[in-house]
Formats: sequence, C-alpha cells, structure tokens
Amino acid sequence: MEYKLFYALGSAAQGVRVILEEIGAPYELVQSTIDMSKPRPPAQLAINPNGWVPVLLWGDTGMYECAAITMFLCDRHPAAGLAPRFDEPERGRYLQTLVYFSNSVQNAFQLNYYPDRFANTPADEPSAQRRGIRRLRETWKVIDDQIGDGEWILGERFSAADVYLFMLTTWLNTSRGQPSTDEFPNVKRIAEAVMRRPSVQLVYAEWIAANT
Repeated sequence: MEYKLFYALGSAAQGVRVILEEIGAPYELVQSTIDMSKPRPPAQLAINPNGWVPVLLWGDTGMYECAAITMFLCDRHPAAGLAPRFDEPERGRYLQTLVYFSNSVQNAFQLNYYPDRFANTPADEPSAQRRGIRRLRETWKVIDDQIGDGEWILGERFSAADVYLFMLTTWLNTSRGQPSTDEFPNVKRIAEAVMRRPSVQLVYAEWIAANT
C-alpha cells in the first residue's frame, strides 16, 4: 500500500520520511509548508485542521502527530525492526522516549520558536522564548543521561527513537541561544551515527550539506 505524506523541509515530516525509507514502503510526498500564513492542501487540513505537518494518508484514512505516525508505521511494518514488539522489555523505554520527545522536547522548541502560543501579550513573548531555551537544556539533559553509555537509545538496538532524536537535533539553533549538541555528548554521538544512514543522507541532504 502506498502512503501519502504531507511534507515540508525543516518540519517533523522529514523524520517520518526517514521512517518510510527505512521500512521500504512506497510513498508519495505532497508538498506543504510550515508557514501558517500560506495556504495548505485541503486534503491535509481535512485530517489535521491545525494545519501542521506531518500528515500521513493511506487508503481512505489518515493521521497526524509525528510520534503517533512513527509508532503506527513501525508497528505496521515490524519486519523493519524499528520498534520493540509489545512483549519485549525495551518496549517501555521506546514508547516513553517518543512521548517525551513529542510532549517535552518539542514543547520546549515551540516555546522558543512560537512564543505567541504561550504568552498573553507580545511584551511577554521574550520571557517565553528564554524559558524555551532553559527548557531545551533541561530536556536534552534528561535524554543524554538516559542514554548513558548505550550505543543507541535502547542500548545495543537501533530504533525509530534514534531517528526521532536526530530529527530534533536538526532544529537546534545556537544563534537563538539554544544549546548545541556539544553540551550533550551522548545525544551527539547517536545523532552522528544516525546521520550516516542512507535514509538520512537522502532525506536530510540539504541540511547535511549546510551544517557539516
């Protein structure tokens, strides 16, 4: 079955595209945008009226939210080995980490990049941005400590959680006062390993060329 992925560079849709490449499923990219002032495809808005990407369609249905799509695809295509099975001991850490990425790390990015969503007035927005920077350091430190000496987030086993980690590191921007991965050596080590994968080299070719 072919998937359709509503897609924009610099968005979480890139992480979903890496997962699609890893599982080897056929897919079509439907160009969208992260600029909320610009029109987005009606089929995207029909699934996600918030207007955000990624949105994944298959058959007559679809879904949004990057972490949810990641879990869905990995469970639907178990042969790719990107997620522990329901009865494997690593399953808890895998789910925990994806939800933490989505609810905590991404929320910290939103505080810094979209302070108007968290502030009552424009005058309050700089405070939200500063809190976002502090929260990024807090949340990435949690992940760095969790990884410890493990080769991957789940220890010796590569998973979709490592792809998600890499995706989030590409959003870090030190020019905004955000931390560098240099502050989190375990995160940096995994991000660099993920970046060498052919799927990531394909999907993130422009970002890699500009940042390495």
